[in-house]
Amino acid sequence: MAARGIHEWFDEYGESHRNATNIAVHWIAVPLIFFSVIGLLSCITAIQLPYLGRFTVVGLALVVVFVFYIRLSILLAFGMLVFGSACLAIAHWLDVHSPFPLWAICITVFVVAWVAQFLGHNIEGKKPSFLMDLQFLMIGPAWLLAKLLMKMGINY
Repeated sequence: MAARGIHEWFDEYGESHRNATNIAVHWIAVPLIFFSVIGLLSCITAIQLPYLGRFTVVGLALVVVFVFYIRLSILLAFGMLVFGSACLAIAHWLDVHSPFPLWAICITVFVVAWVAQFLGHNIEGKKPSFLMDLQFLMIGPAWLLAKLLMKMGINY
């Protein structure tokens, strides 16, 4: 079976994202879910890998995310790296300045955003794509970024 290209991923993802309300929910919930995962991963202390040294879990996760996206689109990969870095910066700011623990903020955001996602899909009348393939969890943020780039006249 040949590897899917970015357009095939987006076409398949788009099949369950046609309702305007569901799409609007995704514009809010998907970035919040991405942020909350980055924030939660940043709460994990650095790990020591044999022969490689000390790494943060969130740093390793961002590298994995970058590698996933770069096989599909260089521009989207760099865009997602910028977004992931912005999420990390916001998480750091919250960790320093919020009266609430970062993990509690991120868990709350994660749960509320996923509830919104499932409500959006209920309105759409279709199951979320990730129930078919977990890789769609990575496609959602890139799908939104691609739409944003297209609105700006940039071909990804």
